Amino acid sequence: MSMKKFILTVCFYCLVSVQVIAQQLSPPLLGERELLDIVQRYHPVAKKARLSVEQAGAAILSARAGFDPVAGISLSEKTFSGTTYYHHLQPELRVPLWYGIDIVTGIEQLDGERINPESTIGKASYAGIVIPLAKNLLFDKRRAALKTAKIFYSLSLADQRSQLNDLLLQATKAYWHWAAWHAQYQVIAEAVLLNEKRLHLIRQAVLQGDRPALDTIEAETQLQAFRLQQTGALQELENARLELSVYCWNDHGDPYELPETVEPDLNLLRQQPAMQAIPSLDSLLTLLPVTHPALQQYTFKLQALAVERKMKFQELLPSLDFKYFQLGKGYNLLQAKSGPLFSNNYRYGVSFSMPLRLSRGRAEYRTARLKIQEAKLELDLKMLTLQNKVKAGYNTALALLSQAAILEKACDNYLRLQKGEELKFLNGESSLFLVNSREAKTLEAQQKKIKTTADFFAARSSLYWATGTLPGDF
Repeated sequence: MSMKKFILTVCFYCLVSVQVIAQQLSPPLLGERELLDIVQRYHPVAKKARLSVEQAGAAILSARAGFDPVAGISLSEKTFSGTTYYHHLQPELRVPLWYGIDIVTGIEQLDGERINPESTIGKASYAGIVIPLAKNLLFDKRRAALKTAKIFYSLSLADQRSQLNDLLLQATKAYWHWAAWHAQYQVIAEAVLLNEKRLHLIRQAVLQGDRPALDTIEAETQLQAFRLQQTGALQELENARLELSVYCWNDHGDPYELPETVEPDLNLLRQQPAMQAIPSLDSLLTLLPVTHPALQQYTFKLQALAVERKMKFQELLPSLDFKYFQLGKGYNLLQAKSGPLFSNNYRYGVSFSMPLRLSRGRAEYRTARLKIQEAKLELDLKMLTLQNKVKAGYNTALALLSQAAILEKACDNYLRLQKGEELKFLNGESSLFLVNSREAKTLEAQQKKIKTTADFFAARSSLYWATGTLPGDF
C-alpha cells in the first residue's frame, strides 16, 4: 500500500470516528413512556374522560338522596267572619329505610272552633311506620336508582379506559412514526456527511493523479442522490413532529409544539426486538374478557338491565301498603300512656290496588327481558370480533418481528460487503461505482430495518389496544 493510499485510509476511518463521537452528545430525549404520561395527564380527551367519571360519581350522590331523611312542616289557618275555624301546625320527620320502609314521626297542634271530629284537638305527637307488603317491598325505585347509578359509575370508568386506549394508541403510532423518520434522517445524514468527505478526498486524489477524473462524477452523483433523500426525510420528519405535537399539552391546558431539539429515544430501534416483547396469544385471549373495557361495558349494561327487569317485575305485584302510628297527648311521645298495639292511642290504615289485566306490567317486563337477550347477543358478537382483532394483531406483530430479525442480519451482511468493497477500492482492486452500489444497498437495508422495527412497536401498541389494555400493563 502506497503512502497516499495509507493516508486516504486513515482519513476515512478518522471521519467515521468523528461521527461516532458526535453521536455521543445526547440531546433532550422524549421516550414513549414519557409521552404517554403527558397525554394521560394533560390531553383534553383524557381530562374529558375524567370529568365523565366525576359526573357519574355525582349521580351516585344524587341517587342517595332517595334515602335522605326529610324534615317538613305544615302550617294552615282559616278565619272567616270573625270565627277561627282552625289553626293547624304539624312538623314532621320522615326517614326512608332500605327495604322500602319509611319511619315517620312528628308533632301536631290543632285549635279552632270548627274542627273535623276525626282530628285530635290540642297538642299531640305520633310515630309510626309505612310498610309496602307486596309491591316495592323487596325492590323499589330509590333502590333501583342507587344501584343503577353505581353501575353507571363503573360503566364510566370502563368508558374512560376505552377513550384512553384509543387516545394512547394514536399517540403511540404518531410517536413511532416520528421516531422512525428521525432515525432514518440520522442514517441518511451520516451517509451524506461521509460522501461529502469522500468526494473531497476523491478530488484530492484526482489532482494528485491517483484516481481517474470520472470518479469525481461518480462520487458527486452518489452525494446528490443522498442529499435528495435527506431533503425528503427532513420534510417527513418535520411533518411527523407536528403530528406528534397534537398529543402534547402542558399543565396549563395549552397545546405545546415539540421543539426541534427534542429527539426520540432510539435505543429500541437500534436493538433487535426480542420475542418476549409481546405476550403469548393464549394469555391475551384469556385476559380479553377481563381487560377489555368494551366487554366490561356490556357486562355493566347487562347488570343495569337486570336492575330494570327487577324493577319492572314489581309492576306485576299488587300494591298493598300498611301504615301504623302510635299516638300520644302532648309533644313528648315517650311519656304518653299507651298499651299494646291496636289497643289504644293508635292509628292505622291499609290500602290495596291491582290492575286486573296487568297489561302494562306484563309488557314492560317482557321488554326488559328482550333487552337483556339483545345485549347478550351483542356481547357474543363483540367478543368474537375482539378475539379476531387480537389474533390479527398478534399475527401482524409476529410477522414484523420476524422481518426485523431478517433485516438485522441483512444490514450486517450489506455492511460487511460495503466495508470489503471499500477496502478493495483503497487497494486499487475495485471501482467507486461498486463501492457506491454497496453503500446504497446498505443504506436501503438500514432504512427498511428502522421502519420495520418502528412498525413492530406500533403494531404491538395496536395489539394492546385490541386487548383493551393500556401500554405497560403487561
